[in-house]
Amino acid sequence: MRGLWKFRVGQIVYVAFSADEQAMGFGYPKAARDGLIASAPETFFLPPTSDLRFQWVCARLPSLGPDEMRELVLDAWRMCTPKMLHDLPELPARAMAARACIDESDWASLSPLLHPQLHWQDRRVSLRGRLDVLSHLRSVPTPRPPTSVEIRDGQIYRWSR
Repeated sequence: MRGLWKFRVGQIVYVAFSADEQAMGFGYPKAARDGLIASAPETFFLPPTSDLRFQWVCARLPSLGPDEMRELVLDAWRMCTPKMLHDLPELPARAMAARACIDESDWASLSPLLHPQLHWQDRRVSLRGRLDVLSHLRSVPTPRPPTSVEIRDGQIYRWSR
């Protein structure tokens, strides 16, 4: 997986593009990858032997349509993120506003959007009540992707807002 443009969640790479933009590798369940490749061998192929241990499949970009690529990338992203994040684009406007407040650390605007008896559970964290949830959110850093990427002299420079 060297020489690729990689997109990560934490340290997990969920999609990568070749430098010549002709191929894309993406997270995909090992048990289902043979079926995917058999369904469209002109589009999908196995990664190099050294990467077969990973849940990974590759695709030829010219053979993929934009909707199919979007679905593959989203599914790969979902493989390495908490389930509570999977349907965020489909959430109601109030939930999207709450997520935007969390992203901006705007706790004053977030408070009225949360129900007073809110129960939040994610992995080992279980919280009850708006104040407990707000206190927890203030103490946990919110991961933020870089907002700007610049390539100079073959190096990638990223900076956040």
